[in-house]
Amino acid sequence: MAKVTLKLGELTCPSCLTKIEQGLKQTDGVESVKVLFNAGKVKADYDASVTTPEALADVITGLGYEVKSTKAVEA
Repeated sequence: MAKVTLKLGELTCPSCLTKIEQGLKQTDGVESVKVLFNAGKVKADYDASVTTPEALADVITGLGYEVKSTKAVEA
């Protein structure tokens, strides 16, 4: 299992948090997601053989949010 932290652009409301969490949880290979609203970050545990940090960033971008950076850490 791998872990990634994605730094986001500005989140304006709690519904942004819910939309991002739901979108990522529906992505193949994602085991868990936590959006840190005040910090503007998403932390996810994922199966590196199924998806990548870039693919997760693409999901978030597709939902209409900006991803400023990714930091993957192999677990």
